[in-house]
Amino acid sequence: MIKELVTKNRSYRRFYQEVEITYSDLEELIDYARLSATGGNLQPLKFIISNTPEKNELIFKNLRWAAYLKDWAGPEEGEKPSAYIIMLGDKNIKKEFSFDAGIACQSILLGACEKGYGGCILANVDKKDVAAHLNIPDQYEIVVVIALGKPKEEVVIEDMNEDGDVKYWRDDQKIHHVPKRSLKDIILKL
Repeated sequence: MIKELVTKNRSYRRFYQEVEITYSDLEELIDYARLSATGGNLQPLKFIISNTPEKNELIFKNLRWAAYLKDWAGPEEGEKPSAYIIMLGDKNIKKEFSFDAGIACQSILLGACEKGYGGCILANVDKKDVAAHLNIPDQYEIVVVIALGKPKEEVVIEDMNEDGDVKYWRDDQKIHHVPKRSLKDIILKL
């Protein structure tokens, strides 16, 4: 069960925009993050939910999508995420959030996957603009934005070529290919 969820949990970047994710579903996903491990049990992460077209558009225009896909500016109208979770770090609690954020993101995305949704963690965000438009107090740092929706694309995992190229790519049918190192290449026998 967990391997199936982990394998299915890809970075989806195209969605059925008209498929709504309810506020209560988004709260439940955040609750998975709340229940997850956190360094020193400090719990420095806070969250903002967005699932309205107006707020979603404000967030969307401040995101940069898929650095390896040079000819693609991001999802088109009709393929945009139907919801976002903005993950914030409370600087009054802790100064660094990477481990907590990684654990929380995985919990949220596995939960989304289990519900039939998919998502993408975006760190390339115009954080100043988002913070200004949403009136986010200075004590909070935007760590990542998680885009969520019903996936409209197929993402396949494949073995990495011998040349070691890690770049994901799309074929003519818009199937998203993600090369992965083999298990034998990542386990060191020392």
